[in-house]
Amino acid sequence: MPPKKPAKAIRRFDVFAEYRKLDAQEDGMPLDEAKGYGLWVAKVVAARKFGRESKQDSDERQRSPKQGKWHVLSDEPQTDERFDHEIVDRMGAEFYSQVFAPAVREARAKGETYESMRDRLRRRWKPLRSP
Repeated sequence: MPPKKPAKAIRRFDVFAEYRKLDAQEDGMPLDEAKGYGLWVAKVVAARKFGRESKQDSDERQRSPKQGKWHVLSDEPQTDERFDHEIVDRMGAEFYSQVFAPAVREARAKGETYESMRDRLRRRWKPLRSP
């Protein structure tokens, strides 16, 4: 059987969100909240890195109140369902559960930092080609 491939290219963003989700779970956060947190922090960091907001705006966003258990960006709660839609569904649920999540979890368990694993892992995962 050929190796599983993602439906779309795997982004650094995807690896970062998964890595931070695992951090949150390790700190005792339930899975649903950890997914929302991982997505939220990945968006905050991406916005700052790509100049969509200043460090001051980002710092204010990080201090913004939560809606229940969810962090909010642009009036949208960053939920587990949003994580599943924006990350899992984008790459494909089968690829996520059988390839992506286990690979990130294993690399992290070996003590690898996000920076040391992100490009090495992504390099192996080329998306499916349309016929």
